Amino acid sequence: MHLLVSGGTGLIGSLALRHAIGHGGIDRITALGRRPASLDSPQLSQIACDFASLDAVADQIQPADAAICALGTTMRQAGSRQAFHAVDHDAVIAFARLAKTKGVRRFAIVSSVGASSRSGSFYLATKGRAEDRLGTIGFERLVILQPSFLLGDRSEKRSGEGYATALAQLLSPLLAGPLRRYRPIEADLVARALLRAVTDDGAAAGRFDYDGIRRLAA
Repeated sequence: MHLLVSGGTGLIGSLALRHAIGHGGIDRITALGRRPASLDSPQLSQIACDFASLDAVADQIQPADAAICALGTTMRQAGSRQAFHAVDHDAVIAFARLAKTKGVRRFAIVSSVGASSRSGSFYLATKGRAEDRLGTIGFERLVILQPSFLLGDRSEKRSGEGYATALAQLLSPLLAGPLRRYRPIEADLVARALLRAVTDDGAAAGRFDYDGIRRLAA
């Protein structure tokens, strides 16, 4: 299998790349990003790109079987709604369309719990619109992971992150029934689920939140 990856320098993307390297079902990995991931392997090829003009690197990418997308930012990091939309919607769709032209049949992406194009939250509405657009591209298997708060070591530390993590873990047991989907989840589980979604012949398409992600990663 030839796997395409975008967002390989972020929390989940970097973990997914590590799991992909050495995976018995993956022969080649091509990672696209603005900057290279800090990984080295004969399996891995990295292509520096601007997601606003992927046509410039399209000829460098060989036909592929599957793709995983871990592109994403925050409103604070982006600095504006326009910049956020450019990453979490436009770049996602550009990568998906490129993947489709390269023959990709299985596509998996990390979105967010509560994502909906009808949401009153700009963040969640943007994620939801991206999900809706992905559904029109025509992948044989489209898997959308919708985790809540992610637990893991980020390369870029955020203000108050330690406090937020401790609070999320403290409140997690209280989130029961319909609220279970909002439980914090280990980023490594999400990364493993992302990879299994495209490598496991028995994996199903669809949207997966807390419990679904844990089952997929098992």
